Amino acid sequence: MKIALFGYGKMGKTIERIAVERGHEIVARIDVDTIKKDMSKADVAIDFSIPAEAFNNINICFNNNVPIISGTTGWLDKYAEAVAICKEKNGAFIYASNYSLGVNLFFELNKKLSIMMRNFKEYDIHMEETHHTQKLDAPSGTAITLAEDIIENSSKNKWTLDVTDSKDEIPIVSKRIDNVPGIHSVTYNSLVDEIEIKHTAKSRDGFALGAVVAAEWLHDKKGVYTMKDVLGI
Repeated sequence: MKIALFGYGKMGKTIERIAVERGHEIVARIDVDTIKKDMSKADVAIDFSIPAEAFNNINICFNNNVPIISGTTGWLDKYAEAVAICKEKNGAFIYASNYSLGVNLFFELNKKLSIMMRNFKEYDIHMEETHHTQKLDAPSGTAITLAEDIIENSSKNKWTLDVTDSKDEIPIVSKRIDNVPGIHSVTYNSLVDEIEIKHTAKSRDGFALGAVVAAEWLHDKKGVYTMKDVLGI
């Protein structure tokens, strides 16, 4: 495949390396200061840019009939609009807050645990996520996905950043530390014990590989999909 990259920071460069290792060609590297965004040679695009640019990048792909994989978080107030445009333009689109195979399995584990725990009111829920200092949004998109899946299966009404005394909210503590690819934990705590599930990324390679695999899966399709479709889970 011929791949266009939106965002050419550390993640973009990791995606490029893994894509080339898998026999693909990078035909465009588009960053925040790129003036000409030429999609004419691309079979598919992968976006790991910044929140302020993501929606525009996605639209460029829809308008040029290029399937787009989006891994940028922090722009989801426009997600429904992106889905509508994709359907109107007969495009192809996948958004995921995290493309790692392990994280997507973690998502499913989190859902199952939340269903198991919903009748045990003696347990309080809290979450924590840690990322590198270059990450612009907090909490992470992955943490938000985890929290929303818990909310769907529990009596909680919403998530909140940092600590809260409300029994209706899930507190998420966000930490930013140099050179941490990503750590997410969900903890159920009672007076007598504690249950925790945790995912720790060891490098960016897992995220990058998942994005390239998603691009391989999407490039000849039309429609809006998720990583559950890609992975068959």
